[in-house]
Amino acid sequence: MKRVNWKVIFFIIIAFIIIYIIVDNNRIKIVEEQIEIEGLSDSLDGFTILQVTDLHEKEFGHNQKSLIKKINSKNYDVIVFTGDMLDDMESLNYEPFFDLIEGIKNMEYAFFVPGNTDPLPYLFKEKGIERHEFIEEMEKRGVQFLETNTAVNVNQAVVRIVYFENSIISEKRIEAYKESVVNENYPPLVRLKMKHYEENLVLDQEEAELLIALNHYPVADLRIDSIEKDSYYQMRDYDLILAGHYHGGQYRVPFLGAFFVPEAYFKRNGLFPPQNRVKGLWEYKGIKQYISAGLGSSDTIPFMKFRLFNTPEINVITFVSKQ
Repeated sequence: MKRVNWKVIFFIIIAFIIIYIIVDNNRIKIVEEQIEIEGLSDSLDGFTILQVTDLHEKEFGHNQKSLIKKINSKNYDVIVFTGDMLDDMESLNYEPFFDLIEGIKNMEYAFFVPGNTDPLPYLFKEKGIERHEFIEEMEKRGVQFLETNTAVNVNQAVVRIVYFENSIISEKRIEAYKESVVNENYPPLVRLKMKHYEENLVLDQEEAELLIALNHYPVADLRIDSIEKDSYYQMRDYDLILAGHYHGGQYRVPFLGAFFVPEAYFKRNGLFPPQNRVKGLWEYKGIKQYISAGLGSSDTIPFMKFRLFNTPEINVITFVSKQ
């Protein structure tokens, strides 16, 4: 009886995994989710957002042809980009993102919030501050840098879309900020922040049928608890928070899930995270969050800039009336 050549079997398995990783990292799946809202009007029943996140300069076909085709195949009211379009804060490789947005047909309502690998939106100059060229060029291509909040009118209904990090600032903290100018370089940026924070005070005065927050970072349960306890902040009645950042764990094990996500609010800083907080829809204290696993990958671990058993995704979120 012949002995089993385990070395050959091992190398066959490794070769299969490598081929699978290459193929899978260049596929795109569309993940759809329905968000039930009690009392949602007929005008907003079916209101749809398409989310793109964590591109990390990844290219899906020449000039993003494959990704553009996937996006253009869907009907939606708003498209959002929730950060990490670039791979590094200092990167000048804007083309993968710009090629993408130049090819998307429905850009009537398109919004961007920055991630940790995108450039700082503002630069200090001798005469004050100015927007980073990445932001300027992005807006020329039809994507709005969302710094405060904006209204999307759908028939007779209003959807308010906000940048989460700015929307949680309370009026008390605004007053404290006004007294915090301690460096001659700060006033222009502080004044700009004041303007943004004060613009969000409209959220206390005007009601919208849907309040949707965009953020790059998911808002962990412990962070929600800390925000609620701090008078400098306020959690609003968000109908949904959309975020990314985790990459769905980037490396996933079949039947087990992710073994790490970058989250300081989790035990062990995200090692062996709670699987119901890695991607998809969850709810805590009445606040729903939807976290996309995104498209690209990071190189936090050298030589491992790929996704494992974790197909790149875009997300289509549809709001429906709760029956």
